[in-house]
Amino acid sequence: MAGPHEAVFQIALKDYEHDMDSFRDEYRKRLKAALPDVQVSFEPIELTDKVLSQGSPTPIEVRIAGKNKKNNEKYAGKLIEELKAIPYFRDVQLAQSIKYPSYDINIDRVRAAQLGIDLAEVTRSLIAATSSSRYTEKNTWIDEKAGLSYNVQVQVPIDKMKDEKEIGEIPLLKNSSRPILSDIATITPSYTYGENDNLGAMPYISVTANIDHTDLKTASNDVQRSIKALGELPRGLSVEQIGLGKVLNETMDSLQAGLAVAIIVIFLMLSANFQSFKVSMVVLTTVPAVVLGSLLMLLMTGSTLNMQSYMGIIMSVGVSIANAVLLITNAEHIRKHNQNALAAAREAASLRLRPIIMTSLAMIVGMLPMAIGHGEGGEQVSPLGRAVIGGLLFSTFAVLVILPLIFAWAQEKSSTQSISLDPEDEESKHYIAALKPLS
Repeated sequence: MAGPHEAVFQIALKDYEHDMDSFRDEYRKRLKAALPDVQVSFEPIELTDKVLSQGSPTPIEVRIAGKNKKNNEKYAGKLIEELKAIPYFRDVQLAQSIKYPSYDINIDRVRAAQLGIDLAEVTRSLIAATSSSRYTEKNTWIDEKAGLSYNVQVQVPIDKMKDEKEIGEIPLLKNSSRPILSDIATITPSYTYGENDNLGAMPYISVTANIDHTDLKTASNDVQRSIKALGELPRGLSVEQIGLGKVLNETMDSLQAGLAVAIIVIFLMLSANFQSFKVSMVVLTTVPAVVLGSLLMLLMTGSTLNMQSYMGIIMSVGVSIANAVLLITNAEHIRKHNQNALAAAREAASLRLRPIIMTSLAMIVGMLPMAIGHGEGGEQVSPLGRAVIGGLLFSTFAVLVILPLIFAWAQEKSSTQSISLDPEDEESKHYIAALKPLS
């Protein structure tokens, strides 16, 4: 906690299977009715969430950094107004307390000099009365009998300093009840920063928010639009999203780049295997079916496109391409013998029907327990299984029905002669042998 103005409760709910977002909304309403001045927020409790959020207390955190603290507060207020206008954001507030109650003590130096008091004596008296001497004067007492050391500190009991009047009655000189603080100083109520956060030497404040019945990617995009709505920022002021939203964007970008690289590598390997870019492109036409099937399954089951579901899409892409290679390899081999692409595609689909269906069915059945999502933490990994099942259902249909038609259209006028310098079939070897004397 940042101070006595904050309290943290950790509550474990047993056998609670309802929607947690709805539970939080109901709790907010009841707390608002009972304690209208109290602000509430929900922090991550699981270790995985804490690590991924990189210390952020909520899924959404925006850091506003600049040398001018008043300017930071101004733009933080503007951002809070922008986020509160979005209906699914909850608990939009500053993470730091910028109006912590305090007292300003203005010392009349002329009056203090007349009474023979210097600032060192005033400071020593205030430290003991308002906090403790342990931070300024280290004093250790050693128990000679037990051999233990104890820190000795001077501090006025908290219940003896309750209001402005009692602070003004603090004596300033040793062994003397006068003069007191109110004789040389004016004490006025004020506000100060309850927490000072710095990024190096740059002070910053953070705007935090929770989300309700919305995925983090959508919320992160809306936060970026809200930041752009602030307009041109003053020189030296920076506004950036940090925490879980930033981690999600970086992870999704990495996964997208990884999927693209995987497809390119597969394309090059297939080109080397089939000795044709055209046939390789035919095999890769199953990828859109995988993506479409995974997205539809996620939509039907109410899941989101997150890291788990993205991994499921990549897994189903690998299986579907393996099925496509199994069919196209056989179809291309048959086409080179009967010189009919459509007939070759039909025959290959009938020959490879059983192994393709068995491969896909085994993968789908294996992913069913994960897709159902029962047990502790099941909801977190269920999108992976659902993405795999949806992708394989669509890709299996595409491989057995649509892919043969695409192959027949693409290879209808292709030559049956191998373009390799070292062909495997005997006809191509005789063909190249006949061409060598001519060259």
